[in-house]
Parts: sequence; structure tokens; C-alpha cells
Amino acid sequence: MDEFMKAAIEEARIGLAECGIPIGSVLVKDGKIIGRGHNRRVQEGDPITHAEIDCLRRAGRVGSYKGTTLYSTLSPCYLCSGAVVQFNIKKVVVGESVTFPGAPEFLRAHGVEVVNLDLPECIQMMQDFIANNPRLWNEDIGEL
Repeated sequence: MDEFMKAAIEEARIGLAECGIPIGSVLVKDGKIIGRGHNRRVQEGDPITHAEIDCLRRAGRVGSYKGTTLYSTLSPCYLCSGAVVQFNIKKVVVGESVTFPGAPEFLRAHGVEVVNLDLPECIQMMQDFIANNPRLWNEDIGEL
């Protein structure tokens, strides 16, 4: 596992420690992390603050996203995938899509390369969270 996915996992663990949903993300440009974030829906009471959105907000204005790669511990939903397409990010590296499929077809249809690592660590973290917090998880994915 590369250093960037490790950083995304670290962000997910921070979110979990804050009693939030353990999903983390980092944005990489020119081999350096320029943004980090995690799901803060619970912590901030904001339904839009998914990990990828938090990461993009914290990266700030970067001008062109050409050559950037977004890492996420969980396959991005349509909201976050829309942000990827909107900002013309051409590569997304996913920790796992077993617990939530996300929107990889949407991303690929818009010219985004999606690399799914299927990492046991990411799968286990989400499975444990979902088992312990089914109502919160269902709220997060709009299934309540």
C-alpha cells in the first residue's frame, strides 16, 4: 500500500476517533499531498461534508487539478464523484467498494481512471463501523 492511501486511512481513523464515519481522503499533486480530509457529517452536522468534499475544501484553491489524484478509503458516492468530474480530476484510487459500491461507472463514463485496491483494512474498518452504527450508516448513504 502506498503512502497516499495510508494517509487516507489515517484520516478515516481520525474521523472514527471523533465519533464520525471512518472515511478518509487525500488529494495528491506532483507526488505531494495538497489536501486531506475525512467525513465530518456527524461532527459538523453537515450532510455534504463527505471525506472527498472535506479534502477538496481543505486543499483550497489549487488552480488546475490537472495531474491530481484523489485517494479515498471508500468508493466515492455520486455527490463526491460529481465533484471529481467538475474539477476534472482524472484519477481516483479507492480503498474498497465492498461495503458501498459508489459510482465508478459514472466516473469512468466521464473519463476518470478508477483504481480499486480492495484493501482488507478498509473493508474491515467499514464493516465494523456499519455493524456498530447501522442507523448512522444508513443515514449517511440515504437509506433511512
